[in-house]
Amino acid sequence: VQLQASGGGLVQAGGSLRLSCAASGRIFNRYDMGWFRQAPGKEREFVATISDPWSGRTTRYADSVKGRFTISRDNAMNTVYLQMNNLKPEDTAVYYCAAAGAGGYAYKIRAYEYSYWGQGTLVTVSS
Repeated sequence: VQLQASGGGLVQAGGSLRLSCAASGRIFNRYDMGWFRQAPGKEREFVATISDPWSGRTTRYADSVKGRFTISRDNAMNTVYLQMNNLKPEDTAVYYCAAAGAGGYAYKIRAYEYSYWGQGTLVTVSS
């Protein structure tokens, strides 16, 4: 699976951005998809995940973004999205999309559970 993230940019606090991640190479709808982020000087952290359509699971969010961010997927377009509203300066980071083989019974919220990664897109939120 090849992943291409886009949609980052500079936005003022309280603003919105939508990130996109286009996937190619394998059957997209058989993968759990996730978004992670890494701020300068910090470790990569989980943001959101959306499971494959047949898993019975749906979405899971980090507490820090719950209620503000929404992850979704368009299986026909092989694309996963991250809608980010009410952005805060602490959301500033490089955002990465990732893909993990479907299966298991738990939401995948750890970076090591994902086998494929996009190149990252920078989100900067000014105060």
